Amino acid sequence: MDEHLEAVLGRVTALPAFDQPLMDAVGLVLCEDIVSGVSLPGFDNSAMDGYAVQAGDLAGASDENPIALPVVGEFRAGRSEPIVVTPGTCVRIMTGAPMPRGADSVVPVEWTDGGTVNVRITQQPPVGGSVRHAGEDVTAGVQVLDRDTTLGPRQIAVLAAVGRARVKARPRPRVVVISTGAELREPGSRLGDGQIYDSNSYTMAACARDAGAVVYRVGIVDDDPKRIMDTLSDQLVRADLVITTGGVSMGAYDVVKEELSKLGTVDFPQVAMQPGKPQGFGVIGEDEVPIFTLPGNPVSAYVSFEVFVRPALRKMMGQMPYRRALVPGVTLDGFSSPARRRQFVRAAATSGDQGWMASTVGGHGSHLLGGLSRANALIIVPEDVTAVRAGDQVELMLLDEETG
Repeated sequence: MDEHLEAVLGRVTALPAFDQPLMDAVGLVLCEDIVSGVSLPGFDNSAMDGYAVQAGDLAGASDENPIALPVVGEFRAGRSEPIVVTPGTCVRIMTGAPMPRGADSVVPVEWTDGGTVNVRITQQPPVGGSVRHAGEDVTAGVQVLDRDTTLGPRQIAVLAAVGRARVKARPRPRVVVISTGAELREPGSRLGDGQIYDSNSYTMAACARDAGAVVYRVGIVDDDPKRIMDTLSDQLVRADLVITTGGVSMGAYDVVKEELSKLGTVDFPQVAMQPGKPQGFGVIGEDEVPIFTLPGNPVSAYVSFEVFVRPALRKMMGQMPYRRALVPGVTLDGFSSPARRRQFVRAAATSGDQGWMASTVGGHGSHLLGGLSRANALIIVPEDVTAVRAGDQVELMLLDEETG
């Protein structure tokens, strides 16, 4: 399995970066250092609604001995007036408004009677009290974000605050998802004998979107070789990566493997893992678009995505680490594992004072989706372990961000 993952990551390259509008860059990896062209705040301003004063005018102010000052003007956020606070006067001021000349402090409105012509003040503020000073957060010329930072809400906040409308970042990969199989039907349609609903294309599309990709779910293509190849050819124009499911095992109608093998650019190894033994990976088309041909059994396809495709997508986006978080834990159930295969067992994991504890959910069959829907982790059993007992230490792959 490690050899196959190494081959995948060795062939996939990071997508070239380009300028992105700020909101399109959420979740992307920054490809430039960001140096602020402005200071934050850009000017001294009030941190409170209140009155801009000279603190020395209010010596000895108290509830028993309030000091009254005339209000000579008002400053609101976004507006400034040519008003100067001279000794013995004050200006009514709102949060975020620039400090008027002559004032050195702000008295919160809660310390006053709220007067608009004259105001009674019951406490003396310290010099600089309730004032946000220019450049106290960010100074112009200072680097505020490093390249290779993943841009989340907090990073977008500082980019907008320093005036950046666009940033250079790696784009989301465009992923085309195709299910193959003559037995497949779209959910919501009527099933005939021997037919099943296509869950794989929805699962793979959801997985790719969860990994940060832009997804095009083509849907179902039957087992006709020409239609499969024509569909792939048509879709390459909008694909940075292609995922197919089904048609890669050893059967007489595994036409994906049969047709792509003729290209000489896609390999179909038998990987020592369960589920997910039959794998296919390579490149197709003039632009050498990576293609993953995953097994048709739904749990096999899901595990294959987590083990191979998700790391590839993260590398394309420049995100580190490539793999899901792996944590030590204790299994609450015993089960057997096949020799010489790395097994991935669906589990419900919780973290507490004793660390991570995991219970298996559902059976081990690669067609059993019910248990997968209740799982938030995979227990990873090494190739040389054939039996796991309740209470054994195990390695867990956490499947949900909130779990990790």
